[in-house]
Amino acid sequence: MLLNPLFEPFLAASPLSVMARGLIEHALAPTDLERLFEDHAKKQYTRQVTFSSLVELMSLVVCGKQSSVCSAHQANPGAVAASLTAVYKKLHGIEDSISALLVEQTAARLIPLVEQVGGLYPESVPGYRMRILDGNHLAGTEHRLPETRHESAAPLPGQTLVVLEPARRLIADIVCCQNGHAQERSLLDEIVAKVQERDLWMADRNFCVRRFLLSVAVRGGFFVIREHANLNPKVIGKLHRRGRIDSGRVSQQSIRIDGEDGKGLVLRRVVLELDEPTRDGETVITLVTNLPIKEVHARVVAKVYQERWLIEGAFLELSTVLQCEVKTLCYPRAALFAFCVAVVAYNMLGVLKAALRGTHGADKIDKEVSGYYLAGELKRVYEGMMIAIPDEYWRVFGAMPTAEFAAFLRETATKVFLPKYKKHPRGPKKPAVKRRHRRDHPHVSTAELLAARKIEKKMGKVANL
Repeated sequence: MLLNPLFEPFLAASPLSVMARGLIEHALAPTDLERLFEDHAKKQYTRQVTFSSLVELMSLVVCGKQSSVCSAHQANPGAVAASLTAVYKKLHGIEDSISALLVEQTAARLIPLVEQVGGLYPESVPGYRMRILDGNHLAGTEHRLPETRHESAAPLPGQTLVVLEPARRLIADIVCCQNGHAQERSLLDEIVAKVQERDLWMADRNFCVRRFLLSVAVRGGFFVIREHANLNPKVIGKLHRRGRIDSGRVSQQSIRIDGEDGKGLVLRRVVLELDEPTRDGETVITLVTNLPIKEVHARVVAKVYQERWLIEGAFLELSTVLQCEVKTLCYPRAALFAFCVAVVAYNMLGVLKAALRGTHGADKIDKEVSGYYLAGELKRVYEGMMIAIPDEYWRVFGAMPTAEFAAFLRETATKVFLPKYKKHPRGPKKPAVKRRHRRDHPHVSTAELLAARKIEKKMGKVANL
């Protein structure tokens, strides 16, 4: 594919940045965003502020290029042809369903790219599409609402249920809720509507709800979910040992749960007795599943549950690599929209990693490449690149067929110098040292401490002679 010569210095110095900007143009074309808004918005309509311009503005904030919506608006006066007040009013009114659809539709466009660049992981249970479900409460915002200014309690702008597809390492679906105090289980009906045949849903015990399990099974789906004490199933079989996995001994037994209509469902209870306790001190993990007993061994069920922590890693990256929680956005709809834009940015980073996996190998990328340094490279180069290369030259990526764009990503990924993004894993945490507190000596001089250290070393060498 031939590109304008303006791209050449950036393809040589920072190919990753060109890949990222091309990906934005390919997956977030303004026409597609405006169509999404026009087709699904129920109350809002476009007057001064377009939906695509809001996505662009918020992406500057969640990617760390600007610290707030205000600073992003001021630094890019041409991006939104409206006042800051109009921008905030538009943000406060964005419907939750629009924010969720932004994630869903962009993920649907990115998933084929992951597959075509060769970055797809094998499914942990062949023949099933695994989907990991977990909830995320947005952190408290600043006390900007008049009702919160005299209270010390943190104002919670909402929460989400997030669905991660581990084979693609992308967040494919999201459910938004404005009430930060709502029980996560109250949102499960929206998840049930997303269940498809041969889906394998994995979740922690907070989602072990009888009605949810029965609904997933009725729709042809499967689940591996940690058992909650309130499930109270009927035990219909003895507990039999089924061998070991790396972390402990596995057993299983048959159980049954009944629905409100009297119809029941026979499940397996898989018990993993851990060799080492968890950080919460638990020594036993109990799972329930409707996976066929003859098709999927109990050891596979116990082992595959360990992948649930992939979604915890996704939340960590959303919080540290990206700014998914904007403290200045106190209105729930605005805060949830910001979180969803951060999820879109996370998915785009996921596609870049997939292209690197397809070119350099999954093992090398997983062990050696840091998402933090990838994002830092984009922040450093992006603004200068956008000044040097006008917008019209990027439109070629928006019109490019998926297969052709995937080929561009693969080819460009070969030029990425991986040591620039080397991961630096830390060792195990050491126990906290108990500090002495002296009222009459609240400060110390670092220089004096270092001088004393030198003297101690000299004295030690003299003593050893």
